[in-house]
Amino acid sequence: MDRGAAIALARQMNEVYATKGKNVIHLDMRTNPSDDEVAALVVGPSGNLRAPTLRRGKTLVVGFDAATYATLLIPG
Repeated sequence: MDRGAAIALARQMNEVYATKGKNVIHLDMRTNPSDDEVAALVVGPSGNLRAPTLRRGKTLVVGFDAATYATLLIPG
């Protein structure tokens, strides 16, 4: 998925969580961040959507962080 499609996908969400190094960055899409802010989190050096990417409802999780997966994706 290229930059434009990745940004469009993120804009359909209410929240985006992106792992950058050891940090997890939360972006509230309802605040209407700029395309550059969104791209900095969801687009990798190849110019495509970073992997792994998971979508659950209106939440997009980009990158892997076990604690984030446990909190957002595992019910209970």
